Amino acid sequence: MVRLNVTRVGFLMGVSLLLAAIIYFFAANWSGMGRADKILSAAGILVLFYGAAYFFSKMKMMLGHHSFLSASLLVGGCISFGAAVALLHQIYHSQADTFELFLVWSVPALLFALITRNQVFYILAYVLVHLTLWQLFYPTSLYVRYTDGQLLLIGGLFAFINLVLLALTEIKWLKSYPLKAMSFIVFHGSLLILSNAFEHAAYNVWTNVACVASIAIGFYYFAKVRLDRSMLTLHALAASAYAVAKFVRLMSEHASTTFFSFGLLFVALLLTGNVLFFRYLNRLNQGGGNAGGEAVDEEPDIQKSAVIGKAVSTIVTVIGILIGSISLVGLVMAASGDIEPQYTLFVFSLLFIIPVVLIKKANNVIRYTLLTIGFAAGMVSIAWMDQAGLSLLFLIVTIAGWFRLQGRAQHLFTYLLLNINAAILLFQLLGDAQHAATYTVFLLTILNAVILVCRFLLRNRTSRRHLWEGGLFFTLLFLFWLTFMEDIYPHSNLIFNIFNFIMVTGLVFVFVRRSLAFESVISLVFWFVYIAFKYYDLLWTLLHKSVTLALLGLIIITVTYVFAYRTRASVPEETNKFGGILRKSPVLIAMVIVLQLGYIGHHAAASELLLSNGTAIKLQIEPLDPRSMLQGDYITLNYTISTPPQAVAAELEARPGLSRIKVVLRPDNSGVYVFDRIYEEREQLADHEVLIKGRVSGWQNIYYGIESYFIPEGTGAAAEQTARFAYVRVNSRGDALLERVSRE
Repeated sequence: MVRLNVTRVGFLMGVSLLLAAIIYFFAANWSGMGRADKILSAAGILVLFYGAAYFFSKMKMMLGHHSFLSASLLVGGCISFGAAVALLHQIYHSQADTFELFLVWSVPALLFALITRNQVFYILAYVLVHLTLWQLFYPTSLYVRYTDGQLLLIGGLFAFINLVLLALTEIKWLKSYPLKAMSFIVFHGSLLILSNAFEHAAYNVWTNVACVASIAIGFYYFAKVRLDRSMLTLHALAASAYAVAKFVRLMSEHASTTFFSFGLLFVALLLTGNVLFFRYLNRLNQGGGNAGGEAVDEEPDIQKSAVIGKAVSTIVTVIGILIGSISLVGLVMAASGDIEPQYTLFVFSLLFIIPVVLIKKANNVIRYTLLTIGFAAGMVSIAWMDQAGLSLLFLIVTIAGWFRLQGRAQHLFTYLLLNINAAILLFQLLGDAQHAATYTVFLLTILNAVILVCRFLLRNRTSRRHLWEGGLFFTLLFLFWLTFMEDIYPHSNLIFNIFNFIMVTGLVFVFVRRSLAFESVISLVFWFVYIAFKYYDLLWTLLHKSVTLALLGLIIITVTYVFAYRTRASVPEETNKFGGILRKSPVLIAMVIVLQLGYIGHHAAASELLLSNGTAIKLQIEPLDPRSMLQGDYITLNYTISTPPQAVAAELEARPGLSRIKVVLRPDNSGVYVFDRIYEEREQLADHEVLIKGRVSGWQNIYYGIESYFIPEGTGAAAEQTARFAYVRVNSRGDALLERVSRE
């Protein structure tokens, strides 16, 4: 099993590097390739991924490894299709990060999910559909003003979609726990946002009723009808989030000494409710049934229930800590009078911490809550006072409190506070020294790395484990942070980047080989985060990074394949979940692939037809220089026709939400087309006039969908300075395509 995991991680990392290389290459917008070459390359890469997936699915030896590699390449093909669609938008200067991009991409992902029933496709389709909806209602290119009624419908749509998905996963039509968890979180998140979004009193009442009712119904169903401790945990999280949101809302409206006093009382009630809920969950564990007489889940209950009970207790306790900390700080601020509040807050924090450290028989939940409230209040006070001596004193007190804690979450959270305390102290000691921020992060990296070594000297195994986990996470976090810091000596940033990549890659294989689950997940997360965040880092150009990542990906896949072949790691049938993916309806999978290639060809043909036969018009512009993650550098073009005359602007401002309009343009004396009027259906245009489609939201400028002009990496500043006119092709329906920009 260890060799199997090492092999799968190797294949996954190799395919991920190849995908990153493809996206980087497309985003670089290399001027050495023409439009046709880029389109053929995109289609060729798509065919290469799907062809390789089919090839490895037919391999008979190392069946489990080839099945996993085949499934990974199938997913990679779907992702490369998204990159190809982004490339098409880049080639023809369509809208950047538009909802049409995610809509087209989501279709094959959704079809693959329904055909293969694979978890990765479920997650990919879910994310892409939600990105499509978000970009549809809240496009990156313009701010959309909605009425309360429209906001209610938009939020209700997100909630309804996720409620349907939640129901489908509950009845096992969709067998995906990640999909169930995501739909639950977005459903309750949508209701929570709606419960605080409106000025209209009636809307606020009904959205709050819906939010509370959904939580109450969920608690009843999963406790009485079909016992599900995991869902009860998530409902406890939803209830806690609702309580915090309401507390923050009330605090913003009624902040006072009395209110913060009630806040501390609320924390006490919340902790009491936490203990009662924990006991109730234990009774459910012991009872093993429910009042409704329905069949309960048959999973091993004892260990699972203990973990879930601790999760619920921790979640609710963290909520209590947040509210208690806010209340304590607010109470001190309101009651300090002429006394400097930071010193009063520091004393209060010690009064919370020291008694709990000294009293050994205090309840664990109470101890954890009081200690953490004291820690949080103390952090605020030492940062406020800016005195290194008091910061050092508080660090010592916090370390003492850390040894009095019990539980993994408590230790990890307090370890976070210790790092914050150490960062505050280092900043205070370094003062105004040159590169103070970089040295602080560097020293924190060294400190956490030393702690990883020192943890072996501790006798208490539990504390040693918690210290190891905290030290590992923060060592990798600060090492990753260093890759963004300025040079403290020549080429230090380059050295930090190389060291980070090599170290994290090595740790992934070491931890996977030793079957260390927590360590493997943490190192893998930092590995993927590094690849993603270094997208626009100045260490290399996108083109150079593309070549580097492609070579690394091929090397890792080759080495992993040789390792798998030599070790002959067997794959038990029950663990080979990828063996039948391409065997499930191969005709349907082939149809989806053909559909993707057909879209690429159709989009390219339609765009080329418009460029060839459309009416050429010249527009005046004012460029800007942003970036798109998938499509690379581009300049945003602000057209003079985007700003209508005052009378037309007043008419458009009265339209709520996002409106689609058609605009009539006419040439001025210099041949530049200018705004003439809003087109009325069925009116006849003069010979010199052209029609162009646009979108508008309230008082803003009109958006025509030709505002993005993609350019090779690093040329944005020059293009922004020289571009003054845009040459656009428009057909008789008003569809527009940006051809080029020029000084003249």
